[in-house]
Amino acid sequence: MSTPSNDPQSPAEPDTAAKPGSATKPKATATRKAAAAGKAAAKPNAAAEPKASANPNAAARSRAATKPKTAAEPSTAAKPKATATRKATGPAKVTATPKATATRKATAKPKAVAKPKAAASPTLPDEVRAGLDAAIAAVQTGARAWAHLTLGQRVRLLERVRASVVTCAEEWASTAAHSKGLPAGHPLVGEEWLSGPYAVLGALDGYLSTLRALEKGTSPLDGVRTDIAPGGRLRAHVFPATGIDHLLLSGFTGEVWLRPGVTLPQARDAAGLGQRHPDADATVGLVLGAGNITSIPVLDVLYELLSANRVSVLKVNPTQDALVPVFERALAPLIEPGFLRIVRGGGDVGAFLTEHDAFAHVHITGSAATFDAIVWGTGAAATRRRAADTPLLKTPITAELGGVSPIIVVPGRWSDADLRYQASHVATMRLHNSGHNCIAGQVVILSRDWPQRDAFLAALREAYQTAPARPVWYPNSAAKMDAAADDYPDATWCADHTRAMVETAPGGDATALESTEYFAPVLGVVELRGSGQEFLDAAVAHANDKLAGTLGANVLIDPDTEAALADGFERAIADLRYGGIAINTWTGVVFATPVLSWGAYPGATLHDVSSGIGVVHNTKLLAEVERSVLRGPFRPFPRSLGRRGRFSVLPKPPWFVDARTATPVAEGLTRWHMHHSIPGLVATLAKAMRS
Repeated sequence: MSTPSNDPQSPAEPDTAAKPGSATKPKATATRKAAAAGKAAAKPNAAAEPKASANPNAAARSRAATKPKTAAEPSTAAKPKATATRKATGPAKVTATPKATATRKATAKPKAVAKPKAAASPTLPDEVRAGLDAAIAAVQTGARAWAHLTLGQRVRLLERVRASVVTCAEEWASTAAHSKGLPAGHPLVGEEWLSGPYAVLGALDGYLSTLRALEKGTSPLDGVRTDIAPGGRLRAHVFPATGIDHLLLSGFTGEVWLRPGVTLPQARDAAGLGQRHPDADATVGLVLGAGNITSIPVLDVLYELLSANRVSVLKVNPTQDALVPVFERALAPLIEPGFLRIVRGGGDVGAFLTEHDAFAHVHITGSAATFDAIVWGTGAAATRRRAADTPLLKTPITAELGGVSPIIVVPGRWSDADLRYQASHVATMRLHNSGHNCIAGQVVILSRDWPQRDAFLAALREAYQTAPARPVWYPNSAAKMDAAADDYPDATWCADHTRAMVETAPGGDATALESTEYFAPVLGVVELRGSGQEFLDAAVAHANDKLAGTLGANVLIDPDTEAALADGFERAIADLRYGGIAINTWTGVVFATPVLSWGAYPGATLHDVSSGIGVVHNTKLLAEVERSVLRGPFRPFPRSLGRRGRFSVLPKPPWFVDARTATPVAEGLTRWHMHHSIPGLVATLAKAMRS
């Protein structure tokens, strides 16, 4: 989940940045993604590096998807789709000295290290620079200590982290809600439980399972069913991962697809990534955290540490400054031995850190504009660097950058209850977190020929208009919504002019809608002709070629239609060039299920970064990941019973924006992961039945 282009992580924003409140019109055209990815066999044993870390010194001389010089990229790849046109503002002016944290003696006493060499620019106050240098020096020392920890010691360390997160979970959720303008008792406070401590606890449990398997000398893939997906891809059925998963996400299944050519023996040998070699030298990385979802910075730090044996300096986005004291307590077991330091500040601090030669790697969750400013700089100098293929950034970088996510609605015979439920589902995909999600569904792709088209659109308008009111809180959102109003003067506005719905007819101009990641409550509808397989194939091609980005795609299809399409449906899913695919669920749930991978579809380059480079989460630590697919039930309990389709005892899920008991259920599910109290779980499930 990404931060838009006003992300204050950026050292400087492009010269064309829009000012807050302006209605700058998005570009008229969007670069389109080329043909499907090549089928060359991947080589998972080449290296343990899990992400497709683009090396700025590698050749990337065209906008074709040339191979970055890392083990994680295939020898041929699809050209990524157009990066979403975004409007940017100047860098934030907030600068703060990072809080000091006591450093205890690590397990093994590290050798002394030289004081890190400070970057030449930008100019920072001496006290700020000194604090940043101290943070870098601490993690350099911690890197030496990390290499001395055995797998068993790492297990115990993560158990301590887990205990700390449990202690801080309630404060975490309440602080996050308050920072987004949600008062106590607001019906959507539950979002902050699920997208904060719930997701982090799930990741910690997954990583602990992987480390324990490796400690015993077994593969994290042991006991995982595998088969071959369309296109010759090895597919690992990793979710449900535990018995309780069958109950809490009843009817949901998740798969990680590896790149074409990867064999099961190769996948088993590579699973575990950096933890297959715990005595390898550790390195120091920089993580530039997102500003919209509070679990993102923590999950990124954990993946860096465990996938690549990389300790981190985490620079939080200024929108999450209020969470820093919570993060420091929750992650104290990592901070104390020097495996992590957390710093704050605006674009000037981000620039200082990205230019610092202490870092072996940079990971950012943000926008393509911020990524480009870091990698190439801004203005005429950036243009010259691109032409000469001489990036400003000399350090390998991975990124998750968002995009324009499709919601493909496959026509079928739906009941009135189906129409209302799926309309609520689509509204949730756009309105969760007030639309400030990189994975928010933005473009509904609908069949003009569907007999129930009008009924579905009526239900969607109703669900979108009546969802609980909440602040549009993310910086620069007003400018994004002004731009939507400028591009689409006939848009329907509702909820006190805080939500827009844009309906375009076949042949209408959807360019701005399909190329601009609004990162705000703007939902579009694009219509195509056809039904059945004809429509589905056209919708997949439209999403691949017209919509900016490759992060996530959503598909809604009733069980009878899915059964009728049979292999044609699975082929269409394989043809979708997205890193996360949700079938009868939302890709936001892919994000919150950390055993699945999270990241863009492979093939991006420094020159055309699209939705990013590399993956995170992936708690089995699998190599050569192409995508993850999560499948859910089309109907909730009790309508899921006695009909064709996925059996489920899950009523309306707690992430739906109109679920009546969303907050107590979200809190209760998190508390189950915290304490594993059976009476507490029973009470939570009873509340869920009233959703």
